[in-house]
Amino acid sequence: MSQLRTVQVLGGGAGSSAHVVSLAAGLVARGVQVTVCAPAGADRGHDFPATGARFVAVPRRSDPAAVAALRAACAGADVVHAHGLHAAVRTGLALSGRSTPLVVTWRARAHTEGARRRLLHLLERRAARAAAVVLGTSSDLVDRARRRGARDARLAPAAIPAGPSPVAGQDGKARVELGAVGRPLLVSVGSLLPHHGFGTLLDAARVWRGLDPVPLLVIVGEGQERAALQRRITDEQLPVLLAGSRDDTVEILAAADLAVLTCGGESPPPTAAHEALRLGVPLVAATSGGPAELAGDAAERVPSGDAEALVSAVVRLLGDRERRERLVAAGLVQAAGWPTEDDTIAHVLSVYDELAQPLATVRT
Repeated sequence: MSQLRTVQVLGGGAGSSAHVVSLAAGLVARGVQVTVCAPAGADRGHDFPATGARFVAVPRRSDPAAVAALRAACAGADVVHAHGLHAAVRTGLALSGRSTPLVVTWRARAHTEGARRRLLHLLERRAARAAAVVLGTSSDLVDRARRRGARDARLAPAAIPAGPSPVAGQDGKARVELGAVGRPLLVSVGSLLPHHGFGTLLDAARVWRGLDPVPLLVIVGEGQERAALQRRITDEQLPVLLAGSRDDTVEILAAADLAVLTCGGESPPPTAAHEALRLGVPLVAATSGGPAELAGDAAERVPSGDAEALVSAVVRLLGDRERRERLVAAGLVQAAGWPTEDDTIAHVLSVYDELAQPLATVRT
């Protein structure tokens, strides 16, 4: 059987690019011929040629010239794999009239309103219907693809590389620097965006002011909601610190008494959830989406947007050391069973082989 030829198409997102670097290296090691198509300059931040893949710079636009360039790059491929919604739409246009099967991976769910929401809905329909298989990194994305008309939507194992381990003894230093000595430290990590639930966290923090000692909530991350959140913190005198983007996020998480993640619909699962369980930090997570699927029974679950339930869960855990210890033990077991990069590559390759077999039969 001839060597399998694949083209990986990227829109330029950092998360997808890192995934494709790992995927390309694994596929090449298994004898697959890989071409990576991405916007010019993407190869500087992610060294695709070092994986053994061929790199082709293709504009991210959907104008005829850009689509024609992508169509030429995909000529002769057995399977084309687009990563992300916009890459999928452009690739669907480029493959129009060809029998080359298209695989699409959705790794994140966009949040928009009004006219942009309607446009997003249209793009999702086009991407889902153009694909032979849609791979979703969480069940909510798989369900979304099916609602948009996907012929075949499947849950794909998504490996999350472990971050660096904290330096021994640094947790006490982190607590001192953050002002959390002699009081519980709660840590939340994520982009400060309207749909990420930080408003709910501040609602809960307003109630936590009545506890003795008063917990300190540290939010690590940046985003468009920072100014609005800071105004609330100042006006309501909330025990909350916006720490911004940090290089020592792992150390801050390792020092926490609890990690709190309120964005239930975010996909893929936030790295913070992965790191909290890996580090042995009890986790409170929203009941739906990425964090809940990642944690399984190793997290205290609360409904998304329910500040009262969040307050109750945190107060209950802070007062129940045995429950925290059980969550830590369950989290370490859960982390040991997460998909590896080899699992992810093997799954993708099985999809490619499944789609390429009918074409090989026709050609012979």
